[in-house]
Amino acid sequence: MQPSFFKPHPWLIIEEGWNPRRNRLSESIFSLGNGHMGLRGNFEEGYSGDCLQGSYLAGVYFPDPTRVGWWKNGYPEYFAKVLNGTNWIGISVEVEGEILDLNQVEVLSFSRTLNLKEGWLERKFRVRMSGGRQVEVEALRFCSITREEVGALRYRVTPLNFSGRVGLGPFLDGNVKNEDSNFDEPFWDPVHQEAEPFQALLQMRTKKTLFEICSAMHCSLESGGAIIRPLTRQELREKFAGSFFSLHLEQGQSCTLYKVVANLSSRNHPPELLAARCRQRVREAAETGFEGLLAEQREDWARKWEEMDIRIEGDLPAQQGIRFNLFQLYQTYTGKDERLNISPKGFTGEKYGGCTYWDTEAYCLPFFLGTAPPAVARNLLLYRYRQLGKAIENAGRLGFSGGAALFPMVTINGEECHNEWEITFEEIHRNGAIVYAIYNYCRYTGDLEYLEDFGLETVIAVARFWAQRVSWSDAKKAFVLLGVTGPNEYENNVQNNWYTNYIAAWCLDYACRSLNQVKAKAPAKFGALERRLKLDTGRETGQWKHIASGLYFPREEKLEIFLQQDGYLDKEQTLARDIPAEERPIHDHWSWDRILRSCFIKQADVLQGMYFFEDRFDLDTISRHFDFYEPRTVHESSLSGCVHSILASRIGNRDKAYELYLRAARLDLDDYNADTRYGLHITSMAGTWMSIVQGFAGMRVREEGISFSPFIPGNWDAYSFNLIYRDWPLNIRVDQQAVHILNRGRAAIKLHIFEEGLILGPGQMASRPFNSPVYAPEEKR
Repeated sequence: MQPSFFKPHPWLIIEEGWNPRRNRLSESIFSLGNGHMGLRGNFEEGYSGDCLQGSYLAGVYFPDPTRVGWWKNGYPEYFAKVLNGTNWIGISVEVEGEILDLNQVEVLSFSRTLNLKEGWLERKFRVRMSGGRQVEVEALRFCSITREEVGALRYRVTPLNFSGRVGLGPFLDGNVKNEDSNFDEPFWDPVHQEAEPFQALLQMRTKKTLFEICSAMHCSLESGGAIIRPLTRQELREKFAGSFFSLHLEQGQSCTLYKVVANLSSRNHPPELLAARCRQRVREAAETGFEGLLAEQREDWARKWEEMDIRIEGDLPAQQGIRFNLFQLYQTYTGKDERLNISPKGFTGEKYGGCTYWDTEAYCLPFFLGTAPPAVARNLLLYRYRQLGKAIENAGRLGFSGGAALFPMVTINGEECHNEWEITFEEIHRNGAIVYAIYNYCRYTGDLEYLEDFGLETVIAVARFWAQRVSWSDAKKAFVLLGVTGPNEYENNVQNNWYTNYIAAWCLDYACRSLNQVKAKAPAKFGALERRLKLDTGRETGQWKHIASGLYFPREEKLEIFLQQDGYLDKEQTLARDIPAEERPIHDHWSWDRILRSCFIKQADVLQGMYFFEDRFDLDTISRHFDFYEPRTVHESSLSGCVHSILASRIGNRDKAYELYLRAARLDLDDYNADTRYGLHITSMAGTWMSIVQGFAGMRVREEGISFSPFIPGNWDAYSFNLIYRDWPLNIRVDQQAVHILNRGRAAIKLHIFEEGLILGPGQMASRPFNSPVYAPEEKR
């Protein structure tokens, strides 16, 4: 287990002590959001040290022009960036005319606490300034999940060993830029700014995309239990609006600034109405007051935790890790807006541009299926469906035709915006994940209308892509897929990546089955779709079946394993455990040439396929492939640990399952890959939920319904969680003796525990002891 920077606690992330070298990491950890907006754990007062000032509004982006050394046909012209927007938490602080800046003063004590249960961030510190003056600051802030356009903060200053003047200047600052800008250019133009005592408003417009955002603040000042209104001066300059006031404080006397802010964008409001609506939102929030807003926050987080919490008894680091991940997931995506999706970094950093990857379909969808109403997961699928036309255009730019679609590897609006050739052109397995998500959603929810109305059109477009992407090999007497990159991005431009070939064949087969299903169930809808897509059903399905049954899968007969790709065994076969610790992660220490020539695997590749299609492989086959590939895997993708943990649970390798769960759960808290400073790994956080629910609890959904085959790590006393399956809310609890499943719904449910089928009526619980051979799959190995 990695050493942790943060104190263990079931509901809190606590940092004690000030270490400026760790500040960027902590800024990521202490990020806040509510699905509409978010910000890193920056300081309210100015800080001249190393930091990434970051505040973001969902869906507001800029097409940053592509910067590459060698342009290739088909490259996107830009990389979309979710923009660093108005710094709305800012407060300039002066003590006897000296600016408070933790980089310029002596820090006597420092702590910050992220309250996962209630959704707020608190920071406390004491400093010694010039002349020996000591000051204490306590700050608390949150992004409201009740009112998604509202954020609020409370900032309290106390002179400890002197009496004197303290100045406070709350402001809105739009003089910001993205640190990862390709050409170091500002992305914002001013529209309007205004300031009056204790209030300000700032409206800006993006260059090129012409999004507009507006922030309005309302402040109040309290001391000695009473509201005070000292004389203020207004500060207005380009892309900056604020107020400044000072007051005399006696030694030990505190003053508290309350700042409530509304942040709106033209995605949701007409630009000409932004300012008026922003004033209205902030006025309504100010009338509720800081404490009222905080009470709303507590109540709504309590309701959300009832849906998604996983309780672990007897293992504090594991408990803290899973709750931190669930908290950050919900802060990033609430499912209210089908125009939005889940960025790998969410609102916590600028790496990956704030765009959508295949992570959503492969890792995030199961979490939202199990913890939220079906409409939330459906919105994730609709996001891709709304962009199908762009995916067809994208395929067309690469030479495909006839309605074939290649969904982008990276996107914010449906257009491909990733410009590394080995990813943009080669990592085509992403198409398969998008189709698999449709299958997974329909199977889990029973919502076959989605397949009829939206899903089948996507499935057909992807099948048309695979049918054109394959080549016939006379040498192999089979169809092949050449020049691809699989999920393991430590291999590029390979031939016949097993996972890519397998999911392509599955997509073609699923397209045929889905066509038949919709044709039989909704013939009128099918007929209309067939005409609109100019689908030659008999010819095209015949071609798809022919390709699916004739695709080549590389295999090593002596070892009885599928090869990750052609020639994989030509590499020197060494194990990840033999890499010196000082050379990890290898992407930071090895040349790319050395990595490509090595056998090391960044994340699950063959095993990703065995996770998706587990029912097609017997236990011995899964075990054999796990035992071969996992020791060669360096787990340097955040997406790696969860898939391996689930498969380790499946084959009975419980120690490995727990080890990889804990790595995934604490990946950012313990900075396993030395990259948390760039932002959190939001999409992989869903994998920690999967590791427990699908891994330890053995939850599966098959044609006969939902089933559980759980085990419990030896150092846990118990774990429990709520799960939504179709119309049934369930509670699952596993202790060292048995599994207990409670039907919290209003109708009976048929399910399986281990291999036993049973029916649970409303309010009924079934308990089964661990006495089934299915509980100990290692006995079958």
